[in-house]
Amino acid sequence: MHDLTGFQRDLLYVIAGLDDPKGLAVKDELEDYYQKEIHHGRLYPNLDTLVDKGLVEKGSLDRRTNFYTLTRRGRREIEDRNDWQEHYADELAA
Repeated sequence: MHDLTGFQRDLLYVIAGLDDPKGLAVKDELEDYYQKEIHHGRLYPNLDTLVDKGLVEKGSLDRRTNFYTLTRRGRREIEDRNDWQEHYADELAA
């Protein structure tokens, strides 16, 4: 996960938190979080990058609608990232 942008990491977390979300559901979640519009030209190329890296699988509901799910590797990357963050957050609390 170290080679992902912050936006790509956020995409992973959103996909992990939703049940096989469509691209527009991911977009809506990120717009709520960032408090600004996320353009398709930013969203879909980054989703494709996550697919290319083997972190996300893309499925098709119909010709126009795709859905996204984390792969085992994607879940493992999130778990590793959470462990790493907790280590440093624990240091702050000490």
